[in-house]
Parts: sequence; structure tokens; C-alpha cells
Amino acid sequence: MQVGYTCPTCATPVRLDDVETLSVIACAACGTALEVPTDAFVAAPTAGSAGTPLPRRLGRCLVCPSTDLFVRKDFPQKLGVGIVVVGLLGSCLTWAMRELVATFAVLFVTALVDLLLYLFVPDCVACYRCGARYRGPGAEGFGPFDLETHERHRQQVARVKEISARSPAGG
Repeated sequence: MQVGYTCPTCATPVRLDDVETLSVIACAACGTALEVPTDAFVAAPTAGSAGTPLPRRLGRCLVCPSTDLFVRKDFPQKLGVGIVVVGLLGSCLTWAMRELVATFAVLFVTALVDLLLYLFVPDCVACYRCGARYRGPGAEGFGPFDLETHERHRQQVARVKEISARSPAGG
């Protein structure tokens, strides 16, 4: 399994392979080492009637103490929004030129690109709290995005920032 996360110390993107075998994950830029928790991987349920055990799977985030993970497409959101914006601008331009067929063609092509990306881009598992992404075998068994869980984590981060802003520096 592969993990991609932002280093909590220096904000450098870190990508590591075969995290199941590691006891420590470390940032190459600043050297910050995070110990892999002992409960990070759990035994997978047995497969079918044969009773053969599956390899261990991810049970919680390796970067932060969160157990709240969700399945998402492994695709940059900014690029997805960019595709939609280009399709919208293209359709507005053809609409302004009074080209009805071209307008709907642009919208159809944009929708087709979106559908193809949805069908062919693989899933990954992401952490609500720190945004770490897990790819590969063992990163399954989690549900889809849940707005209530996301909001709980967002508010927790906001409270921590507020408290740290009110406390005196260095104390």
C-alpha cells in the first residue's frame, strides 16, 4: 500500500510505498518521523467458505490519530473543477455565437470526459482529519464521504486554531 501525505512539520508532500512493512514513516525533507501505530493495520475478515485469511488492511490513519477514513476518486479536485469550468466557458461562448448544436456538443463532450474519468480513475482512501491518501491493496472497507464527519473534523481544527491564537506565545 502507498501513502501520500503532507508533512505536519514542514508541509512537504511525502509519498511512501509498502507502508505495511514500515514501523516509522519519515519526511525526507525535514526528517520528521512518525511512528506507525500498532493498531494501524487490522486483520481482514476471512474470505468465503474456504476460510482463507486475506492480507491485513488499513484500520486507521498512519499520520494522525483519526480512525475516520473515506473512499474517494484518486483525482485532483482542482483539475476536475477546471474541466467543468472550461466546458462551461466553451458552451457560453458557442451560445453567445448562437451555435446551438456546438453549445450542446461542448456540454456533451464535457459530460463524456467526466464519465470516462469516473469510470477509469481508481479509488483511494482519504483521512478526514489530515488528508492523507492511501492507495493499493489493503486500503478498502471504508464508506463514502460523509458531510457530518467532515464538518466535525473541520470544526475541531477551527477550535484548535482559535485556542492557540488566544493562548499567550510560548506558554
